Amino acid sequence: MEPADKPIRFTKHAQQKLNDLAEMGFSVTEQQVIDAVQSPEHVYTDADPPIAQKLISEHHLLRVVFVEESSEIVIITFYPARRDRHE
Repeated sequence: MEPADKPIRFTKHAQQKLNDLAEMGFSVTEQQVIDAVQSPEHVYTDADPPIAQKLISEHHLLRVVFVEESSEIVIITFYPARRDRHE
């Protein structure tokens, strides 16, 4: 099963993070997180668990910490980061 074909599950922490970021004025959608995992610009596999990274604006990247299990992908957490710090 390819990663794009696997169901994606958000941990309670990751679900709460969507709300927390919105309250802080930095809106990230569930779909942006899913897109970052399914079609990342880069995956840091030397990190454990791995981190998928995708550009979300001119100045920001979305970094997603995930675990790929045999039947699903689990989003552990995610965070926006300044592009100039991670490229």
